[in-house]
Amino acid sequence: DTTPDELLSAVMTAVLKDVNLRPEELGDICVGNVLQPGAGAIMARIAQFLSDIPETVPLSTVNRQCSSGLQAVASIAGGIRNGSYDIGMACGITSENVAERFGISREKQDTFALASQQKAARAQSKGCFQAEIVPVTTTVHDDKGTKRSITVTQDEGIRPSTTMEGLAKLKPAFKKDGSTTAGLTVSDVDIFEINEAFASQAAYCVEKLRLPSEKVNPLGGAVALGHPLGCTGARQVITLLNELKRRGKRAYGVVSMCIGTGMGAAAVFEYPGN
Repeated sequence: DTTPDELLSAVMTAVLKDVNLRPEELGDICVGNVLQPGAGAIMARIAQFLSDIPETVPLSTVNRQCSSGLQAVASIAGGIRNGSYDIGMACGITSENVAERFGISREKQDTFALASQQKAARAQSKGCFQAEIVPVTTTVHDDKGTKRSITVTQDEGIRPSTTMEGLAKLKPAFKKDGSTTAGLTVSDVDIFEINEAFASQAAYCVEKLRLPSEKVNPLGGAVALGHPLGCTGARQVITLLNELKRRGKRAYGVVSMCIGTGMGAAAVFEYPGN
């Protein structure tokens, strides 16, 4: 019942309030957006107006499939770095058979998915996501046509009661049973935020790169939190930076995701310490 532009507007408004920024101070807005329903070409611009950001602030959307949110962050960072503006806002609004080719078994995928759910449930219970979630009030209609107002304050995709036995009963989504380093090594990186577009792809990356499991998606990933194509990259960046901030020390974090049609994207972030 709540449209994407309304959801994005709630986030835009909250961000401006959180950093005590006047809307007219923005030099540019870039929104990652893959699947655009209806009049999607102007959806992000409508969200801007709903947030009382003046029309004099330019806005663009980018579509690089699953990395669209990360591309929005990179585009705004590039504009700031080249001196086009001082302040910008980056947002997000919405293969080959890896499992078979690389020997990622159904059991391995279920084990990975279970760990993601458990980590996300633990993080949610500790309030780790509060700093990156904006409560959204909306109107819902029941089967009888009765309307009521509700406020959503947390993601509902997390399933704390998930078990291996329960996962084993699920029908596979697909077939049955089915390096640039920025000068860093695996040991230099404290957190790897790898998008869990598919358990097979994420588990393969962890195995191939020999990543310590405790460094991978410590608060859970897309299996538990969801994967809105245009927003995932931006969500990963915020989750990573908030977790590095909580830890307080100087550290490195990596955000990465596979992209439709055989592409991939990654970014390295350095947190200077509190």
